[in-house]
Amino acid sequence: MAERQSILASIENDFPQWYQDVLEKAQLADNGPVRGTMVMRPYSYAMWEGMQSAMDARIKATGAENVYLPLFIPQSYLEREAQHVEGFSPELAVVTHAGGKELTEPVVVRPTSETLFGEVMAKWIQSHRDLPMLLNQWANVVRWEMRPRVFLRTTEFLWQEGHTAHATREDAAEYARRIHLDVYKDFLETVLAIPVLPGIKTPSERFAGAINTMTCEAMMGDGKALQMATSHELGQNFANAFGITFSDAEGVAQTAWTTSWGSSTRMMGGLIMSHGDASGLVLPPRIAPHQVVVIVVKDDERTVAAARTIVADLTAVGVRAKLDDRTQTGFGRRATEWELKGVPVRIEVGPRDLDAGQLTFARRDRAGKRQMPVTEAATRVPALLDEIQADLFTAARERLADRTVRVSTIDEAREAARSGFALIDWDALGEAGEKELNRDAITVRCLQTRDGSLPGPHEPEKDLVAVVARAY
Repeated sequence: MAERQSILASIENDFPQWYQDVLEKAQLADNGPVRGTMVMRPYSYAMWEGMQSAMDARIKATGAENVYLPLFIPQSYLEREAQHVEGFSPELAVVTHAGGKELTEPVVVRPTSETLFGEVMAKWIQSHRDLPMLLNQWANVVRWEMRPRVFLRTTEFLWQEGHTAHATREDAAEYARRIHLDVYKDFLETVLAIPVLPGIKTPSERFAGAINTMTCEAMMGDGKALQMATSHELGQNFANAFGITFSDAEGVAQTAWTTSWGSSTRMMGGLIMSHGDASGLVLPPRIAPHQVVVIVVKDDERTVAAARTIVADLTAVGVRAKLDDRTQTGFGRRATEWELKGVPVRIEVGPRDLDAGQLTFARRDRAGKRQMPVTEAATRVPALLDEIQADLFTAARERLADRTVRVSTIDEAREAARSGFALIDWDALGEAGEKELNRDAITVRCLQTRDGSLPGPHEPEKDLVAVVARAY
């Protein structure tokens, strides 16, 4: 697509400003009145609803049930798990006054809900028959960000957070792994068309209070990494702190093993930066609020009626189609607007095309226009959308492969991280090398096996490879 300097900053020369321009021009989000907060506009919230729906179905398929827990958490709850409160301390928003009075005990606006789930699970779990307890909630959380950026790091954001309790460490680990691969990785790759690298975090990067953190890391259009979703094995740390115990089959008291896992509106930022181009958003059909927009070229009764029929025919076969009959606005301006918003397919309906029995259509992910018979739209468009979905994933996967370099030294890793990812043996890097790279704002995003898969619980460190990159 031709670059539109008057609309967006250059994606090649100023990727951060391009991102901000897309948020504004595609009408995705605004900054909220409180520093670090955001207002999600209808178009982006429609995408979030699509993400929720697809994720929720996958989460429920694992046996989890949705609940809702309070926004406010007694400060003493967080203090019961020392590592947890220490890890979140700088980000906490604490309420000390309410109802015109000072509170007896301050309450924290939830940064995450491990402690609150720990409290209720301790009440709800009595016997091994209550296990596993698999819970999830869709909610907002608050983390007081010092360097906010819409969708990527905001003081308040939307997410889902799952919390589970199990009878054994093995069962907890297996379930957390299932969530990570069957829910997160599958959703990110099959719905958002974003290839991800599944791996485990290094000890210094683990979630506060966890014994193991799994992550899905993705490469953005500028070569930087973005953490898309995480799953945590919490061991018995929270269970011990909150007294989550159960009677086993012999009636002996045992301590449960817990997990937590989450994904957030950060995925919106990842979606924008993974597929966007010089003309704006490029949306995978499976997440696009409008998969097809049918644009009326000329305001005459016949053309408008034909466009409405096309929309109805597409809708009948399950395509999310939208009619644009705003002929009082110039055609070029409308076409540019839908291009900016990333609609996968644009169909143009004009009198001359109708005379020829043809429709003109354009794919958002490719330059140029093509024709199809009017009578074939409802049969050809669904297959076209599947093709676009697959092509976007392939393009992102090829970019990831092209910009990932195997290295053997810290200096080579530092150089490779200027434009993409570096892979280096973990035993060659180690925690000392990780700290050295951190000084240059380069992090170990995750550890993988040599074949690029998620390490198992007993994977030897000498067989692990570190994924190194600059990150958002």
